[in-house]
Amino acid sequence: MTANRKPWSAQNDRELRLSKVGWVLGLVFAVAVLVAGGIFWGLVVLLDFQEIDSTTKLDAKTLFDLVKLSFGVVAGAGALVALVVAYRRQRVDEAGAHREATRLHTERFTQAVEQLGSDSPAVRLGGVHALAGLADDAPDNNLRQTCIDVLCAYVRLPFPPDPGDPPDDTSTEEQREAHQDKKDRYRALREVRHTILRLIGDHYRVPHGAHRSWQGCDLDLTGITIDGGMDFRGAVFSGGLVSFGGAVFSGGLVSFRGAVFSGGLVSFSGAEFSGGLVSFTAAEFSDGTVAFDAAAFSGSVVAFDAAVFSGGTVDFGAAVFPGGMVDFTAAVFSSGMVDFGAAVFPGGTVSFGGAVFSGGLVAFGGATFSGSEVHFDAARFSGSEMHLGAEFSGGLVAFTAAVFSDGTVDFGAATFSGSEVHFYAVTFSGSTVYFNHATGSAPTGLLAAVGNPVPGTVKLPSAWLPSNP
Repeated sequence: MTANRKPWSAQNDRELRLSKVGWVLGLVFAVAVLVAGGIFWGLVVLLDFQEIDSTTKLDAKTLFDLVKLSFGVVAGAGALVALVVAYRRQRVDEAGAHREATRLHTERFTQAVEQLGSDSPAVRLGGVHALAGLADDAPDNNLRQTCIDVLCAYVRLPFPPDPGDPPDDTSTEEQREAHQDKKDRYRALREVRHTILRLIGDHYRVPHGAHRSWQGCDLDLTGITIDGGMDFRGAVFSGGLVSFGGAVFSGGLVSFRGAVFSGGLVSFSGAEFSGGLVSFTAAEFSDGTVAFDAAAFSGSVVAFDAAVFSGGTVDFGAAVFPGGMVDFTAAVFSSGMVDFGAAVFPGGTVSFGGAVFSGGLVAFGGATFSGSEVHFDAARFSGSEMHLGAEFSGGLVAFTAAVFSDGTVDFGAATFSGSEVHFYAVTFSGSTVYFNHATGSAPTGLLAAVGNPVPGTVKLPSAWLPSNP
């Protein structure tokens, strides 16, 4: 995650690299002589002097002018020397100030890390706030990133499990006290982890370039367990790498409501959504990549309702939806790519009700619908016409080679009025698929995939039936 960062030593060398003063002064004098000679020659040419009268004698006025000119040249050279020396002193002072700021930062950093490793949860909590403050005050981005890396590493560390319910009435007083001590410590250390996540969310809402903004920094939260609230509402992900890969969302509200994904990579690859609510309501996906590939949606409610997909890539490839609820109600797909390729829907509910597909690519190629309820009711497919494999600037929704083997897929009241919707090589072998209240033309390849006679599990509008002209 830090491979793209420039080493501190190289940056420091650049700040302290100063040429020898003798060489600099010699260069300054040479430049001054060349400039003065050039000006003098230019005046001679400009005034069109043809020759110099060698018989003319030097009068007092001319001599006085020459003396003044000599003093002017000396004064100008002295001013240049003073300027060079002042510039050099300023550079040295700046480098010294930077070294001093770095030294103080290092001392504070060491103290904060020691606090974070304390046995006392209260002291650890103080270390968390100290590191967050250090990240805000860091003299350069590398030191800021180091503070953030330490906070993320703490959240990734193993933590004691919840000791569960207290022992029954048959336990001894010592057993009950020991259990209560474990419970208190678990809650205290849990509060430390949740404080770090809260501080991260707070700093990602601060506008880029502001004093407390961490936008553009890397966040490595790979494999963490989020068993409580985390607030990324209105956060802006405009660069860097943010990883929730393999994370477990097991409870509470994790909110990305209104967040903007406009660059960089945000990864939920292999994450497990097993409880609580994860909300991307009204989020905007306009650039970069957001990856949910191989994620498992087994119990959480994951909400993308009213989200806008207007650029970049959102990848659900090989994701599994065995339970819970994934909600794309009223989402807008106007550009970019949303990929459900090889996704598996063996249970739970996925809703695209009222969604608008007006551009870009939404791909369900090779997806398997084997038990979920998937709703496209009242969805609108209204983008430009396109053809599979060609370059495109409008909308394409592709179910190429998808398998409908169980569960329910509902396109009731969907409108097919412009986007190209493909059902090439689709297999209908058990799912109940409703198109009976859809309007517009039949999706490309659908009737061929359904076959004739139409299976009882596939409900088509009367206008689409093969017997009709």
